[in-house]
Amino acid sequence: MSPGAYFQFVAALAFVLALIAGCAWAVRRFGLFSQMAPKLGGKRRLSIVETLGLDAKRRLVLVRRDDKEHLVILGPASETVVEAGIAPPPDANAGANAGVNAGADAPGLEAIQRR
Repeated sequence: MSPGAYFQFVAALAFVLALIAGCAWAVRRFGLFSQMAPKLGGKRRLSIVETLGLDAKRRLVLVRRDDKEHLVILGPASETVVEAGIAPPPDANAGANAGVNAGADAPGLEAIQRR
Protein backbone atom coordinates (compact mmCIF):
# COMPACT_ATOMS: atom_id res chain seq x y z
CA MET A 1 0.00 0.00 0.00
CA SER A 2 1.15 3.49 -0.73
CA PRO A 3 1.46 6.20 1.93
CA GLY A 4 -1.44 8.03 0.29
CA ALA A 5 -3.73 5.06 0.98
CA TYR A 6 -2.75 5.06 4.66
CA PHE A 7 -3.46 8.79 4.90
CA GLN A 8 -6.85 8.28 3.23
CA PHE A 9 -7.68 5.48 5.70
CA VAL A 10 -6.74 7.61 8.75
CA ALA A 11 -8.70 10.60 7.42
CA ALA A 12 -11.80 8.45 6.80
CA LEU A 13 -11.51 6.94 10.29
CA ALA A 14 -11.23 10.39 11.88
CA PHE A 15 -14.27 11.56 9.91
CA VAL A 16 -16.38 8.59 11.02
CA LEU A 17 -15.35 9.05 14.68
CA ALA A 18 -16.25 12.75 14.46
CA LEU A 19 -19.68 11.82 13.07
CA ILE A 20 -20.27 9.35 15.91
CA ALA A 21 -19.24 11.94 18.51
CA GLY A 22 -21.52 14.54 16.91
CA CYS A 23 -24.50 12.19 16.94
CA ALA A 24 -23.87 11.25 20.58
CA TRP A 25 -23.69 14.92 21.54
CA ALA A 26 -26.97 15.67 19.71
CA VAL A 27 -28.77 12.77 21.41
CA ARG A 28 -27.64 13.92 24.86
CA ARG A 29 -28.24 17.61 24.17
CA PHE A 30 -31.74 17.27 22.77
CA GLY A 31 -32.87 14.13 24.65
CA LEU A 32 -33.96 12.36 21.49
CA PHE A 33 -34.45 8.92 23.07
CA SER A 34 -35.90 9.90 26.44
CA GLN A 35 -39.44 8.96 27.46
CA MET A 36 -40.31 12.56 28.24
CA ALA A 37 -39.02 15.78 26.75
CA PRO A 38 -36.35 17.47 28.89
CA LYS A 39 -37.64 20.18 31.16
CA LEU A 40 -36.31 23.46 29.80
CA GLY A 41 -37.32 25.88 32.55
CA GLY A 42 -38.27 25.88 36.18
CA LYS A 43 -37.20 23.72 39.07
CA ARG A 44 -36.57 20.03 38.48
CA ARG A 45 -38.62 17.76 40.71
CA LEU A 46 -36.39 14.70 40.63
CA SER A 47 -32.68 14.41 41.40
CA ILE A 48 -30.11 11.93 42.65
CA VAL A 49 -28.52 13.30 45.80
CA GLU A 50 -25.88 10.65 46.38
CA THR A 51 -24.91 7.11 45.43
CA LEU A 52 -22.83 4.54 47.28
CA GLY A 53 -21.54 1.28 45.84
CA LEU A 54 -22.27 -1.57 48.24
CA ASP A 55 -20.59 -4.30 46.18
CA ALA A 56 -19.99 -5.14 42.54
CA LYS A 57 -23.70 -5.56 41.80
CA ARG A 58 -25.61 -3.29 44.19
CA ARG A 59 -25.77 0.45 44.78
CA LEU A 60 -27.43 2.50 47.50
CA VAL A 61 -29.08 5.59 45.98
CA LEU A 62 -30.57 8.62 47.74
CA VAL A 63 -33.24 10.11 45.44
CA ARG A 64 -34.94 13.47 46.06
CA ARG A 65 -38.48 14.02 44.77
CA ASP A 66 -40.02 17.40 45.50
CA ASP A 67 -39.32 17.88 49.23
CA LYS A 68 -38.85 14.22 50.17
CA GLU A 69 -35.89 11.86 49.90
CA HIS A 70 -36.05 8.11 49.32
CA LEU A 71 -33.28 5.61 50.03
CA VAL A 72 -33.22 2.77 47.47
CA ILE A 73 -30.98 -0.25 46.87
CA LEU A 74 -30.55 -0.96 43.15
CA GLY A 75 -29.40 -4.36 41.94
CA PRO A 76 -29.29 -6.11 38.59
CA ALA A 77 -32.64 -7.86 39.08
CA SER A 78 -34.43 -5.88 41.79
CA GLU A 79 -34.97 -2.56 43.49
CA THR A 80 -35.69 -2.26 47.22
CA VAL A 81 -36.89 0.82 49.05
CA VAL A 82 -34.99 0.99 52.33
CA GLU A 83 -36.61 4.17 53.63
CA ALA A 84 -39.20 6.46 52.05
CA GLY A 85 -40.31 9.98 52.84
CA ILE A 86 -37.11 11.21 54.47
CA ALA A 87 -37.23 14.95 55.09
CA PRO A 88 -34.12 16.58 53.59
CA PRO A 89 -31.89 18.47 55.98
CA PRO A 90 -32.13 22.27 55.92
CA ASP A 91 -28.46 22.60 54.89
CA ALA A 92 -27.71 21.23 51.39
CA ASN A 93 -24.12 20.26 52.30
CA ALA A 94 -25.26 18.28 55.33
CA GLY A 95 -27.86 16.49 53.17
CA ALA A 96 -25.46 14.10 51.49
CA ASN A 97 -23.94 12.88 54.76
CA ALA A 98 -27.27 12.72 56.59
CA GLY A 99 -28.87 10.67 53.80
CA VAL A 100 -26.16 8.01 53.84
CA ASN A 101 -26.16 7.83 57.65
CA ALA A 102 -29.94 7.41 57.66
CA GLY A 103 -29.59 4.43 55.31
CA ALA A 104 -26.86 2.85 57.43
CA ASP A 105 -29.30 2.63 60.36
CA ALA A 106 -31.81 0.65 58.31
CA PRO A 107 -32.33 -2.96 59.43
CA GLY A 108 -30.66 -5.56 57.28
CA LEU A 109 -28.32 -3.18 55.47
CA GLU A 110 -25.25 -4.50 57.28
CA ALA A 111 -25.93 -7.98 55.94
CA ILE A 112 -26.08 -6.68 52.38
CA GLN A 113 -22.80 -4.79 52.78
CA ARG A 114 -21.03 -7.93 54.06
CA ARG A 115 -21.92 -10.01 50.94
